[in-house]
Amino acid sequence: MFLSRSIWSVRAAAFVVAVIAGLSCICPGAVQAQGVVKTVHGDWQIRCDTPPGAQGEQCALIQSVTAEDRPNVGLSVIVLKTADQKTRLLRVLAPLGVLLPSGLGLKIDNADIGRAGFVRCLPNGCVAEVVMDDNLIQKLRTGQSATFIIFQTPEEGIGIPLSLKGFGDGYDKLP
Repeated sequence: MFLSRSIWSVRAAAFVVAVIAGLSCICPGAVQAQGVVKTVHGDWQIRCDTPPGAQGEQCALIQSVTAEDRPNVGLSVIVLKTADQKTRLLRVLAPLGVLLPSGLGLKIDNADIGRAGFVRCLPNGCVAEVVMDDNLIQKLRTGQSATFIIFQTPEEGIGIPLSLKGFGDGYDKLP
């Protein structure tokens, strides 16, 4: 379910924090994740890095986008599997200034999926996270586009479209 969360491995957490910390800012052309691009799958990249204290390389499927009508508003979507391969996580880095209680909305091909809560804010943005179930993964695989909705006021949602081209292939190749 899009609203669920769980505890996940320290190594996966360290990698995601490293990726998020490596995102320089939410500005057009300036969003650059740290880590090495291993492969490109449609509009998605698999990036890998070895976080401090980890025994091995950690990888994530990543895409960064900006709102079509507001080039200064963007987000980064990060999909990863925990080290034990049992949990799949979707983390989204949204810009500072979002209305936290409203959470982050998600639509896939205009079908409402739900909202996820923000779990923390960092100097470069606020993070929402969900544990991905099989149903959500299937919708991401078969969909054409996803729209993440952030709120600046309770009434004003900003939809940020994201291409799902290559998601399934990239997810399958995610170590």
